[in-house]
Amino acid sequence: MNVVCLDLEGVLVPEIWIAFAEEAGIPELRRTTRDEPDYDKLMAWRLGILAEHGLGLADVQATIAKIEPMEGARAFLDELRSLTQVIIISDTFEQFARPLMEKLGWPTLFCNELIVAEDGTITDFAMRCPESKLTTVRALHSCGIETIAAGDSHNDLGMILHSKAGFLFRSTDAIKTEHPELPALETYDELLAAIKAAL
Repeated sequence: MNVVCLDLEGVLVPEIWIAFAEEAGIPELRRTTRDEPDYDKLMAWRLGILAEHGLGLADVQATIAKIEPMEGARAFLDELRSLTQVIIISDTFEQFARPLMEKLGWPTLFCNELIVAEDGTITDFAMRCPESKLTTVRALHSCGIETIAAGDSHNDLGMILHSKAGFLFRSTDAIKTEHPELPALETYDELLAAIKAAL
């Protein structure tokens, strides 16, 4: 059995934090896992900036409500799900993801959780498990399932490199240079064809 494991932000939907940075006028929040490989460090830094500006969960959710999937993402995902099982494995959070999952037709999502105070302040975050993307792929392998993975950022590399087939999708030049052995694809048609060939 095969399961395709996809990253969410940068692959199916725009980066949430970049959209929020633009909406809130806080350019430093544009930093993502494409720039900072250490996700815990990145999130702690983001929460510090939110606190500094007095922004909470509702502020971020208001931006997320306006985000639409990337052009062609829903059709790509629908066709892929007609061929095989798909899990979106993301370092985003349950409190962020729901409107995006609705727009994508409610695919299966494995993600993390924010810890939010009664006043809506995001006080911390709880990761599902260490190295969640790689750990999930390894867990699937332990059940006799083969994985095919695609993502765009540093935190996707574990699941991509440990799958039977793995692809960079709309990644950065720096990551492509670091991993010339990985096919670097730019369109959903290319990605779908590559996944079909690996199935």
